[in-house]
Amino acid sequence: MQAPAHTQALIEIDKLNLYYGTFHALKNVSMEIPEKAITAFIGPSGCGKSTLLRTLNRMNDMIAGTRIEGKIAIGGADIYSKEVDVETLRKKVGMVFQQPNPFPKSIYDNVAYGPRLHGITSRKQLDEIVETSLRSAALWEEVKDYLKRSALSLSGGQQQRLCIARALAVEPDVLLMDEATSALDPISTLKIEELAQELKDRYTIVMVTHNMHQAARVSNQTVFFLNGEVVEYAETEKLFSTPRDQRTEDYISGRFG
Repeated sequence: MQAPAHTQALIEIDKLNLYYGTFHALKNVSMEIPEKAITAFIGPSGCGKSTLLRTLNRMNDMIAGTRIEGKIAIGGADIYSKEVDVETLRKKVGMVFQQPNPFPKSIYDNVAYGPRLHGITSRKQLDEIVETSLRSAALWEEVKDYLKRSALSLSGGQQQRLCIARALAVEPDVLLMDEATSALDPISTLKIEELAQELKDRYTIVMVTHNMHQAARVSNQTVFFLNGEVVEYAETEKLFSTPRDQRTEDYISGRFG
């Protein structure tokens, strides 16, 4: 399934099959994901959307018994090639999880962690990266006077924006968001959605969400999954207003899921 004609594809997935042991979790998935846009994965629990998201930065490598067939290319490079350094890949493809997971360190050290890991030691450079990343995550004004405080002292919504800042600090090309607002209150959810809209001008964002209203509000394209397969992939407005597949219509109208 191709990316919309007016955008350039950054991620290309071709005939992807993924198995957890004998369980066939993803079945012959092929799609193109456009750069500098928000693509949402929707579908009922256990349909494969988070599994696919985690193939994009090889998080599934950590699960014993995982086997992958097919190809995923980001920027034209096969990310499952033997030559690929997984740590370098995860620098390019950042991830924000369902539950905020700041390190038990200061706000500053959370954001500086990745750059330090990749060899940046200059305090001036780190200061600039921390400020830029926190500004990009719409958190700077709230924490600029408290950078030495523990990140765990922040509210849930602030912690999630800190995790976004931490991901942005290593200058990724892609930002993966796995149910990134499902543990947050409505006000914090709105802030993250507004933030995603701002970030899509600079980053390619792929989000998994159970919230169809969120997909409709925020994303440019939406992919509907069912039982490990892609049922439908279209521009968001088209998918929600005139779905081509009856199963898509049944899901978005609440008949199942």
